[in-house]
Amino acid sequence: MADTGADAASAPETLEALQARHRKEQRDLVSRITQKKKQASKKTRKGVNDECERLERELKERQEAEEAALSGGGATEGQEEEGEGTVDEDEDEGEDGRVDEGLANLSVTDSTRDSKGSSVNGDEEDTGPGRKKKPNRAKARLARRAAEQSALVAEAEREAANAPNPRELERERMASQLQRHGLSLHEIRADGHCLYAAVADQLSTRELGLEPKIPVTISDTSSRNAENGQMQGYKKVRYAAADWIQSHADDFEGFMEDPLPEHVRKIRETGEWGGHLELLALARTYGVKICVLHSDGHVDGIQPEGLIGDDELEEIWLGYYKHSHGLGEHYNSLRKAD
Repeated sequence: MADTGADAASAPETLEALQARHRKEQRDLVSRITQKKKQASKKTRKGVNDECERLERELKERQEAEEAALSGGGATEGQEEEGEGTVDEDEDEGEDGRVDEGLANLSVTDSTRDSKGSSVNGDEEDTGPGRKKKPNRAKARLARRAAEQSALVAEAEREAANAPNPRELERERMASQLQRHGLSLHEIRADGHCLYAAVADQLSTRELGLEPKIPVTISDTSSRNAENGQMQGYKKVRYAAADWIQSHADDFEGFMEDPLPEHVRKIRETGEWGGHLELLALARTYGVKICVLHSDGHVDGIQPEGLIGDDELEEIWLGYYKHSHGLGEHYNSLRKAD
Protein backbone atom coordinates (compact mmCIF):
# COMPACT_ATOMS: atom_id res chain seq x y z
CA MET A 1 0.00 0.00 0.00
CA ALA A 2 2.85 2.37 0.81
CA ASP A 3 4.51 1.68 -2.49
CA THR A 4 1.26 2.38 -4.33
CA GLY A 5 0.86 5.76 -2.61
CA ALA A 6 4.39 6.72 -3.36
CA ASP A 7 3.91 5.81 -6.99
CA ALA A 8 0.76 7.98 -7.16
CA ALA A 9 2.51 10.92 -5.53
CA SER A 10 5.47 10.67 -7.89
CA ALA A 11 3.34 10.05 -10.99
CA PRO A 12 3.78 12.82 -13.64
CA GLU A 13 0.93 15.35 -14.14
CA THR A 14 -1.25 14.55 -17.11
CA LEU A 15 -1.91 17.15 -19.83
CA GLU A 16 -5.57 17.35 -18.82
CA ALA A 17 -4.67 18.09 -15.22
CA LEU A 18 -2.07 20.63 -16.32
CA GLN A 19 -4.54 22.46 -18.51
CA ALA A 20 -7.16 22.49 -15.73
CA ARG A 21 -4.63 23.93 -13.30
CA HIS A 22 -3.56 26.56 -15.85
CA ARG A 23 -7.15 27.63 -16.39
CA LYS A 24 -7.67 28.07 -12.67
CA GLU A 25 -4.43 30.06 -12.36
CA GLN A 26 -5.52 32.32 -15.21
CA ARG A 27 -8.95 32.89 -13.65
CA ASP A 28 -7.35 33.67 -10.32
CA LEU A 29 -4.98 36.12 -11.99
CA VAL A 30 -7.83 37.86 -13.81
CA SER A 31 -9.65 38.29 -10.50
CA ARG A 32 -6.51 39.54 -8.78
CA ILE A 33 -5.67 42.03 -11.53
CA THR A 34 -9.24 43.29 -11.64
CA GLN A 35 -9.17 43.96 -7.90
CA LYS A 36 -5.83 45.78 -8.13
CA LYS A 37 -7.06 48.03 -10.94
CA LYS A 38 -10.30 48.86 -9.17
CA GLN A 39 -8.28 50.09 -6.19
CA ALA A 40 -5.77 52.05 -8.27
CA SER A 41 -5.72 55.82 -8.04
CA LYS A 42 -4.39 58.35 -10.55
CA LYS A 43 -1.06 58.43 -8.72
CA THR A 44 -0.65 54.63 -8.51
CA ARG A 45 -2.19 53.71 -11.87
CA LYS A 46 1.08 53.47 -13.78
CA GLY A 47 2.68 51.27 -11.14
CA VAL A 48 -0.36 49.01 -11.05
CA ASN A 49 -0.26 48.71 -14.85
CA ASP A 50 3.38 47.68 -14.76
CA GLU A 51 2.77 45.14 -11.99
CA CYS A 52 -0.20 43.60 -13.80
CA GLU A 53 1.77 43.26 -17.01
CA ARG A 54 4.59 41.57 -15.08
CA LEU A 55 2.21 39.11 -13.44
CA GLU A 56 0.62 38.24 -16.79
CA ARG A 57 4.01 37.79 -18.40
CA GLU A 58 5.38 35.58 -15.60
CA LEU A 59 2.29 33.37 -15.59
CA LYS A 60 2.36 32.95 -19.33
CA GLU A 61 6.08 32.11 -19.37
CA ARG A 62 5.75 29.58 -16.52
CA GLN A 63 2.74 27.86 -18.07
CA GLU A 64 4.42 27.66 -21.47
CA ALA A 65 7.50 26.14 -19.81
CA GLU A 66 5.39 23.59 -17.95
CA GLU A 67 3.54 22.61 -21.14
CA ALA A 68 6.83 22.27 -23.03
CA ALA A 69 8.32 20.17 -20.25
CA LEU A 70 5.32 17.87 -20.20
CA SER A 71 5.32 17.47 -23.98
CA GLY A 72 9.07 16.72 -23.99
CA GLY A 73 8.78 14.28 -21.09
CA GLY A 74 6.71 11.80 -23.10
CA ALA A 75 3.44 11.97 -21.18
CA THR A 76 1.84 9.55 -23.60
CA GLU A 77 -1.33 9.13 -21.68
CA GLY A 78 -2.14 12.84 -21.68
CA GLN A 79 -1.13 13.24 -25.30
CA GLU A 80 -3.26 10.28 -26.41
CA GLU A 81 -6.26 11.66 -24.55
CA GLU A 82 -5.67 15.05 -26.16
CA GLY A 83 -5.45 13.46 -29.58
CA GLU A 84 -8.82 11.81 -29.11
CA GLY A 85 -10.45 15.24 -29.23
CA THR A 86 -13.29 14.68 -26.76
CA VAL A 87 -16.07 17.21 -26.33
CA ASP A 88 -14.92 18.05 -22.81
CA GLU A 89 -11.41 18.95 -24.01
CA ASP A 90 -12.75 21.11 -26.84
CA GLU A 91 -14.83 23.05 -24.36
CA ASP A 92 -11.82 23.42 -22.06
CA GLU A 93 -9.72 24.76 -24.94
CA GLY A 94 -12.46 27.27 -25.73
CA GLU A 95 -12.48 28.38 -22.12
CA ASP A 96 -8.69 28.71 -22.21
CA GLY A 97 -9.05 31.01 -25.23
CA ARG A 98 -11.59 33.21 -23.50
CA VAL A 99 -9.42 33.53 -20.40
CA ASP A 100 -6.37 34.39 -22.50
CA GLU A 101 -8.37 36.97 -24.43
CA GLY A 102 -9.60 38.47 -21.17
CA LEU A 103 -6.06 38.82 -19.92
CA ALA A 104 -4.97 40.42 -23.20
CA ASN A 105 -7.80 42.93 -23.23
CA LEU A 106 -7.59 43.89 -19.55
CA SER A 107 -5.71 47.18 -19.05
CA VAL A 108 -5.83 50.18 -16.75
CA THR A 109 -7.22 53.33 -18.38
CA ASP A 110 -8.18 56.74 -17.02
CA SER A 111 -11.41 55.28 -15.75
CA THR A 112 -11.83 52.68 -12.97
CA ARG A 113 -14.48 50.03 -12.86
CA ASP A 114 -17.18 49.41 -10.30
CA SER A 115 -18.11 45.98 -8.99
CA LYS A 116 -20.39 45.32 -11.98
CA GLY A 117 -17.67 46.06 -14.53
CA SER A 118 -19.10 49.41 -15.67
CA SER A 119 -16.93 52.47 -16.18
CA VAL A 120 -16.86 54.92 -13.27
CA ASN A 121 -16.26 57.96 -15.45
CA GLY A 122 -18.76 56.81 -18.08
CA ASP A 123 -16.42 56.63 -21.06
CA GLU A 124 -17.30 53.07 -22.12
CA GLU A 125 -19.10 50.10 -20.67
CA ASP A 126 -17.07 46.86 -20.41
CA THR A 127 -19.48 43.96 -20.10
CA GLY A 128 -16.74 41.46 -19.19
CA PRO A 129 -13.71 39.59 -20.56
CA GLY A 130 -14.01 38.55 -24.16
CA ARG A 131 -17.03 40.75 -24.89
CA LYS A 132 -17.18 43.87 -27.02
CA LYS A 133 -17.35 47.24 -25.26
CA LYS A 134 -20.62 49.10 -25.69
CA PRO A 135 -20.57 52.84 -26.54
CA ASN A 136 -21.57 55.14 -23.70
CA ARG A 137 -25.16 56.33 -24.16
CA ALA A 138 -24.62 59.71 -22.47
CA LYS A 139 -21.69 60.51 -24.76
CA ALA A 140 -23.68 59.46 -27.82
CA ARG A 141 -26.61 61.62 -26.69
CA LEU A 142 -24.35 64.66 -26.24
CA ALA A 143 -22.81 64.11 -29.66
CA ARG A 144 -26.26 63.85 -31.24
CA ARG A 145 -27.40 67.02 -29.50
CA ALA A 146 -24.29 68.89 -30.65
CA ALA A 147 -24.92 67.75 -34.21
CA GLU A 148 -28.54 68.95 -34.04
CA GLN A 149 -27.44 72.35 -32.72
CA SER A 150 -24.83 72.66 -35.46
CA ALA A 151 -27.50 71.87 -38.03
CA LEU A 152 -29.80 74.56 -36.58
CA VAL A 153 -27.00 77.14 -36.63
CA ALA A 154 -26.17 76.27 -40.24
CA GLU A 155 -29.84 76.57 -41.22
CA ALA A 156 -30.13 79.95 -39.49
CA GLU A 157 -27.02 81.17 -41.31
CA ARG A 158 -28.46 80.06 -44.65
CA GLU A 159 -31.74 81.84 -43.92
CA ALA A 160 -29.90 85.00 -42.86
CA ALA A 161 -27.82 84.90 -46.04
CA ASN A 162 -30.94 84.58 -48.19
CA ALA A 163 -32.98 87.14 -46.23
CA PRO A 164 -33.19 90.69 -47.62
CA ASN A 165 -30.86 93.25 -46.09
CA PRO A 166 -33.02 95.51 -43.82
CA ARG A 167 -30.83 98.51 -44.56
CA GLU A 168 -31.01 98.12 -48.33
CA LEU A 169 -34.71 97.35 -48.18
CA GLU A 170 -35.41 100.48 -46.15
CA ARG A 171 -33.37 102.60 -48.55
CA GLU A 172 -35.24 101.25 -51.57
CA ARG A 173 -38.63 101.82 -49.98
CA MET A 174 -37.71 105.33 -48.86
CA ALA A 175 -36.52 106.20 -52.37
CA SER A 176 -39.94 105.19 -53.68
CA GLN A 177 -41.67 107.36 -51.08
CA LEU A 178 -39.44 110.34 -51.85
CA GLN A 179 -40.40 110.12 -55.52
CA ARG A 180 -44.06 109.90 -54.59
CA HIS A 181 -43.92 113.08 -52.45
CA GLY A 182 -41.62 115.04 -54.77
CA LEU A 183 -38.75 115.13 -52.27
CA SER A 184 -35.01 114.53 -52.38
CA LEU A 185 -32.80 113.14 -49.68
CA HIS A 186 -30.26 115.35 -47.92
CA GLU A 187 -28.04 113.21 -45.70
CA ILE A 188 -27.47 114.41 -42.14
CA ARG A 189 -24.49 113.27 -40.13
CA ALA A 190 -25.37 110.25 -38.00
CA ASP A 191 -24.74 111.53 -34.49
CA GLY A 192 -26.86 112.51 -31.52
CA HIS A 193 -27.70 115.86 -33.16
CA CYS A 194 -29.36 114.48 -36.32
CA LEU A 195 -32.94 115.50 -35.44
CA TYR A 196 -31.93 119.07 -34.63
CA ALA A 197 -29.55 119.31 -37.60
CA ALA A 198 -32.30 118.05 -39.97
CA VAL A 199 -34.77 120.64 -38.61
CA ALA A 200 -32.11 123.36 -38.94
CA ASP A 201 -31.49 122.35 -42.58
CA GLN A 202 -35.21 122.48 -43.34
CA LEU A 203 -35.71 125.87 -41.71
CA SER A 204 -32.69 127.31 -43.51
CA THR A 205 -33.34 125.90 -47.01
CA ARG A 206 -37.02 126.92 -46.86
CA GLU A 207 -35.92 130.37 -45.63
CA LEU A 208 -37.99 130.17 -42.45
CA GLY A 209 -35.15 131.24 -40.16
CA LEU A 210 -33.79 129.69 -36.98
CA GLU A 211 -35.26 132.29 -34.61
CA PRO A 212 -38.35 131.04 -32.75
CA LYS A 213 -41.63 132.52 -34.03
CA ILE A 214 -43.06 132.43 -30.54
CA PRO A 215 -40.35 133.60 -28.11
CA VAL A 216 -40.32 132.42 -24.50
CA THR A 217 -38.97 134.05 -21.36
CA ILE A 218 -36.27 131.97 -19.70
CA SER A 219 -34.15 133.33 -16.87
CA ASP A 220 -30.91 131.89 -18.20
CA THR A 221 -31.24 132.99 -21.82
CA SER A 222 -29.64 136.45 -21.59
CA SER A 223 -26.05 135.23 -21.67
CA ARG A 224 -26.87 132.65 -24.34
CA ASN A 225 -28.57 135.20 -26.59
CA ALA A 226 -25.35 137.19 -26.67
CA GLU A 227 -23.66 134.20 -28.32
CA ASN A 228 -26.64 133.09 -30.36
CA GLY A 229 -25.34 134.49 -33.61
CA GLN A 230 -22.18 132.38 -33.36
CA MET A 231 -23.97 129.09 -32.66
CA GLN A 232 -24.20 126.33 -35.18
CA GLY A 233 -27.66 125.76 -36.61
CA TYR A 234 -28.36 122.50 -34.79
CA LYS A 235 -27.31 124.13 -31.50
CA LYS A 236 -29.78 126.98 -31.94
CA VAL A 237 -32.53 124.43 -32.59
CA ARG A 238 -31.52 122.52 -29.47
CA TYR A 239 -31.81 125.64 -27.32
CA ALA A 240 -35.16 126.51 -28.90
CA ALA A 241 -36.55 123.05 -27.99
CA ALA A 242 -35.13 123.23 -24.45
CA ASP A 243 -36.53 126.73 -23.86
CA TRP A 244 -40.02 125.75 -25.02
CA ILE A 245 -40.11 122.57 -22.90
CA GLN A 246 -38.84 124.43 -19.84
CA SER A 247 -41.40 127.19 -20.18
CA HIS A 248 -44.28 124.70 -20.77
CA ALA A 249 -43.30 122.08 -18.20
CA ASP A 250 -46.88 121.01 -17.51
CA ASP A 251 -47.30 119.85 -21.11
CA PHE A 252 -44.16 117.72 -21.17
CA GLU A 253 -43.05 116.71 -17.69
CA GLY A 254 -45.39 113.73 -17.40
CA PHE A 255 -43.79 112.08 -20.46
CA MET A 256 -40.16 112.34 -19.33
CA GLU A 257 -38.00 109.63 -17.81
CA ASP A 258 -35.67 112.21 -16.22
CA PRO A 259 -36.67 115.15 -14.02
CA LEU A 260 -37.39 118.31 -16.04
CA PRO A 261 -34.12 120.14 -15.18
CA GLU A 262 -32.04 117.11 -16.20
CA HIS A 263 -34.01 116.55 -19.40
CA VAL A 264 -33.58 120.19 -20.42
CA ARG A 265 -29.88 120.14 -19.52
CA LYS A 266 -29.30 117.13 -21.78
CA ILE A 267 -30.99 118.88 -24.71
CA ARG A 268 -28.84 121.99 -24.32
CA GLU A 269 -25.48 120.57 -23.29
CA THR A 270 -25.14 117.00 -24.59
CA GLY A 271 -25.59 114.93 -27.74
CA GLU A 272 -28.73 113.26 -26.37
CA TRP A 273 -31.05 112.09 -29.15
CA GLY A 274 -34.29 113.90 -29.74
CA GLY A 275 -37.70 112.33 -30.17
CA HIS A 276 -41.40 113.11 -30.36
CA LEU A 277 -41.38 115.52 -27.37
CA GLU A 278 -38.66 117.62 -28.93
CA LEU A 279 -40.36 117.60 -32.34
CA LEU A 280 -43.59 118.81 -30.73
CA ALA A 281 -41.74 121.59 -28.91
CA LEU A 282 -40.04 122.67 -32.16
CA ALA A 283 -43.31 122.61 -34.13
CA ARG A 284 -44.83 124.97 -31.56
CA THR A 285 -41.91 127.35 -31.11
CA TYR A 286 -41.30 127.71 -34.88
CA GLY A 287 -44.99 127.59 -35.81
CA VAL A 288 -44.54 124.91 -38.47
CA LYS A 289 -45.93 121.49 -39.26
CA ILE A 290 -43.23 118.84 -39.07
CA CYS A 291 -43.88 115.90 -41.40
CA VAL A 292 -41.89 112.76 -40.59
CA LEU A 293 -41.86 110.30 -43.50
CA HIS A 294 -41.31 106.54 -42.86
CA SER A 295 -40.16 104.03 -45.46
CA ASP A 296 -43.54 102.25 -45.37
CA GLY A 297 -45.25 105.45 -46.51
CA HIS A 298 -46.61 106.50 -43.13
CA VAL A 299 -46.30 110.22 -42.33
CA ASP A 300 -46.34 111.62 -38.79
CA GLY A 301 -47.78 115.12 -38.87
CA ILE A 302 -46.71 117.13 -35.80
CA GLN A 303 -48.26 120.60 -35.62
CA PRO A 304 -49.03 123.32 -33.05
CA GLU A 305 -52.81 123.01 -32.74
CA GLY A 306 -54.63 126.23 -31.82
CA LEU A 307 -51.70 128.54 -32.53
CA ILE A 308 -51.94 129.05 -36.27
CA GLY A 309 -54.60 127.95 -38.75
CA ASP A 310 -53.73 124.62 -40.38
CA ASP A 311 -53.98 126.06 -43.91
CA GLU A 312 -51.34 128.70 -43.12
CA LEU A 313 -48.76 126.38 -41.63
CA GLU A 314 -45.44 125.92 -43.37
CA GLU A 315 -44.32 122.30 -43.66
CA ILE A 316 -40.86 120.91 -43.11
CA TRP A 317 -40.05 117.29 -43.96
CA LEU A 318 -37.83 114.82 -42.16
CA GLY A 319 -37.08 111.21 -43.11
CA TYR A 320 -37.09 108.64 -40.30
CA TYR A 321 -34.68 105.70 -40.67
CA LYS A 322 -34.62 102.71 -38.35
CA HIS A 323 -32.07 100.38 -39.99
CA SER A 324 -29.88 102.47 -42.25
CA HIS A 325 -27.38 103.81 -39.71
CA GLY A 326 -25.11 102.11 -37.23
CA LEU A 327 -26.22 104.17 -34.24
CA GLY A 328 -29.85 103.14 -34.70
CA GLU A 329 -32.72 105.57 -35.30
CA HIS A 330 -31.82 108.48 -37.52
CA TYR A 331 -33.38 111.57 -39.11
CA ASN A 332 -32.48 113.01 -42.51
CA SER A 333 -33.63 116.25 -44.09
CA LEU A 334 -36.01 115.84 -47.08
CA ARG A 335 -35.81 118.80 -49.40
CA LYS A 336 -38.14 119.67 -52.25
CA ALA A 337 -37.03 118.00 -55.45
CA ASP A 338 -35.80 120.36 -58.17
